Amino acid sequence: MLKGLYTAYTGMINEQHRMDTMTNNLANATTVGFKKEGATSQSFDRVLAYKIKDTSEPGNLPKRIGTMSMGVKTGENYVDYSGGPFRVTDKTLDLALSKNGFFTIEYTNKAGETSTKYTRDGNFTMTSEGYIVTQDGDFVLNRNGRPVRVNPNQEMTIDRRGDIYQEGAYVDSIGITDFANYDYLERYGENFFQPVEGAEFIDADTEVYSGYLEMANLSVVTEMVNMITIQRQYEANQKVITTYDTTLDDAVNQNGRV
Repeated sequence: MLKGLYTAYTGMINEQHRMDTMTNNLANATTVGFKKEGATSQSFDRVLAYKIKDTSEPGNLPKRIGTMSMGVKTGENYVDYSGGPFRVTDKTLDLALSKNGFFTIEYTNKAGETSTKYTRDGNFTMTSEGYIVTQDGDFVLNRNGRPVRVNPNQEMTIDRRGDIYQEGAYVDSIGITDFANYDYLERYGENFFQPVEGAEFIDADTEVYSGYLEMANLSVVTEMVNMITIQRQYEANQKVITTYDTTLDDAVNQNGRV
C-alpha cells in the first residue's frame, strides 16, 4: 500500500519541475531572442519495458530491475530552437536572423574573464568608440572573431549577409555561427548558449534583417493552459496521497479496535 504514496509523490515532484520550467518561460515572454524550454519524463511502464529489453550488459542478458522507482522518472529539460516572431523597430542595430544560427558575442563575466557565447538576441547598440555591443556592453564579433567597429559619426546600413556599409563602402561583417547539432549546446544564463564537447561548427545558412528583433518563441496563452493542466495533475496526486492517508488511518485506528 505504501508504494502508492511514493508513486504519487514522484508525480508531484515531476509536476513541480514542469511548473518551474513553465514559469521561467513566462517570465521571459518579452525577452528578445529567448528560446523556451520543455521538461521530459518517463512513466514506470516505459522504463520497465526498456529495462526488460536492455541487452547492454555482458552476456547479452537483460538488466535486472533492481530498486527502480515505481513512479515517474523526471528527465532533462530541452530547448525549443524554433524561430520566434519578428517585431519591427526600424533601428539599424536591431538585428534578427531568418533561419538557424547565432550572433557571436565576446562575453565578459564579473571576474573579468572573457569567452565566446552565442545568442539570438540582436538588440545591439554602439559605444562612443564605434564598437557594436550588446545591451550589457559585451562586444559583437565579426567573422574573424574580432569586435565589430565602425565610424560612430557616419550612417550605416546592414544587408542580408550581415555586411556593414558606411558611405557606400564596406566596413565589417556581423559574425554568425551555426552548429551541426544543437544537442551539443547548453544554455548559459537566460539568453546565451555555449557549445560542449562534440559540438561541430558549420556555416550559417541564414539572412540578417536590420530593423527587426526576434521575440521569444512562445505563446503566453499556451503556457498558461499548460500551467493549468500541470496544476490539476499536481492536485490529482495530492488527492491520491490524501486517500492513502485516510485508508491508513482507518486501518490503524478502526481495525485496531477490533
